[in-house]
Amino acid sequence: MLTIALAKGRMQDDALELFARAGIVVAEEELKSRKLLVQSTDNRFQFVFVKPGDVPTYVEYGVADAGVCGRDVLMEANADVHEPLDLKFGYCKIAVAGRKEVVGQDYNLLATVRVATKYPNIATEYFHRKGIPIETVYLSGSVELAPLLGLSDRIVDLVETGRTLKENGLEVIDVITETTARLIVNRASFHLKRDEVSKLISELGNVLNK
Repeated sequence: MLTIALAKGRMQDDALELFARAGIVVAEEELKSRKLLVQSTDNRFQFVFVKPGDVPTYVEYGVADAGVCGRDVLMEANADVHEPLDLKFGYCKIAVAGRKEVVGQDYNLLATVRVATKYPNIATEYFHRKGIPIETVYLSGSVELAPLLGLSDRIVDLVETGRTLKENGLEVIDVITETTARLIVNRASFHLKRDEVSKLISELGNVLNK
């Protein structure tokens, strides 16, 4: 039996729908319960539901053989895992944004850019690559408030439609990268459970290619 870590929330629903299309089904009564560990009806898989940021950790340390999480989470965690499949859902952009009046402002006018984000590693790497000094302020939610209240000069966050930014007087300054959901696999499991893992990758790949 393979153990698969899924990010709780919207991505969990999309992932389970994809698995179901591949014939890997979890009973409805199991999903409606408060269980954090459930099995597929064919007993080939057990799914563990965890916070999105914890998925790479569970997989890297071998608690789960595989997992589903966003590329943004993988980039931030820099986890040592295999990434065999782009699952083609959960599309977003990781972007730098700020108040409309500072969108065209030269970064040289700021000795150090203060950036509010839930992605400090991604933000730091982006600004350092451009040679811009940065101070990160970690926020786990409502990042858009930071520049409005003077907590930060910029934010780095996920952008789906841009509506939240617009309604809060913010604009995208630059897109760092795009992100979608990815299947990740523990390196040891990739070798020790090669047949099971390969079959999972094949089943999901067949659905994605239809």
